[in-house]
Amino acid sequence: MVNIYVGNLPYSATADDLGKLFQTFGNVDKTIIIVDPQTGKSRGFGFVEMTTREEGLYAIEQLAGKIYNGRHLTINEARKTKKKSEEPTQAS
Repeated sequence: MVNIYVGNLPYSATADDLGKLFQTFGNVDKTIIIVDPQTGKSRGFGFVEMTTREEGLYAIEQLAGKIYNGRHLTINEARKTKKKSEEPTQAS
């Protein structure tokens, strides 16, 4: 499984649109568009989870920098971020 970051999306893009864009390259398990919690509007980026790493890397290779609805997509493998509880604490 691989999680893919998709940036510079048109604000009108939906999770279904994202799934359709990536399904050409393999099995899409999950898609999500990140929305502003206060306005409920898209923040212009999202994530796609694909079943295999090979399919995900192929999709990244094929779609990175491509134009989608007039916007150049930014696509790469999503980085795992540390949760606040995982950050080191300072000793006093």
